[in-house]
Amino acid sequence: MTSTIASSVLSSMNSTSSTADSTTSAADDLQDQFLTLLTTQLQNQDPTDPMDNSEMVTQLAQISTISSIENVTSTLEGISSQISAAETLQASALVGNGVLIDGNTIQVGDGVATTFGVTLDSAADDVTVTIKDSTGTVVRTIDEGSMSSGTQALSWDGLNDDGSTAADGAYTFAISATASDVAVTSTALKYALVTGVTTDSSNQVALDLGGVNDNVALSDISLVL
Repeated sequence: MTSTIASSVLSSMNSTSSTADSTTSAADDLQDQFLTLLTTQLQNQDPTDPMDNSEMVTQLAQISTISSIENVTSTLEGISSQISAAETLQASALVGNGVLIDGNTIQVGDGVATTFGVTLDSAADDVTVTIKDSTGTVVRTIDEGSMSSGTQALSWDGLNDDGSTAADGAYTFAISATASDVAVTSTALKYALVTGVTTDSSNQVALDLGGVNDNVALSDISLVL
């Protein structure tokens, strides 16, 4: 008998819980509706055919489970919104700042070269930077000496090996790092200027690095200059 009491209510709640717009208040309304129907049924039940207590308990458990799921969903949505707001605030603070991201390019303008960098997996006792022009010709070799592990910013004075000023344009660089003549894994880092905050295809907070570079996530920033 109980299955006919609130099957429509349970069906409605199950449908509601499967949609993105279901809310705690909706669950509460449906729960109240179920209890009202149950009370009415108890008052008007046939004494010769009383309600099945076990089935009634099962339906009440279903009501509780659905309500709990919707409460958890609502809580998670709230946490997600707070995280997104915090990331947006953090990203906004970077606008106008230079950062280092994965890449091996250096830009030279008016004889001034952009900062670049490297991330070493472990300490190295010999680090060398080789800079090439757009034709692949080596124009400068810089001996950085020893370096500790982690991320470090590097600089180039914009001069070629012969002491002349490097022409304006884009250059590439390579890092060679060793420790006791054993190669140390390194990651080349290039400079980028944060010009704004945007969102990516997944609606996640991203940094706008201008037209030269793709947008990147906060986690893609190796170092803030």
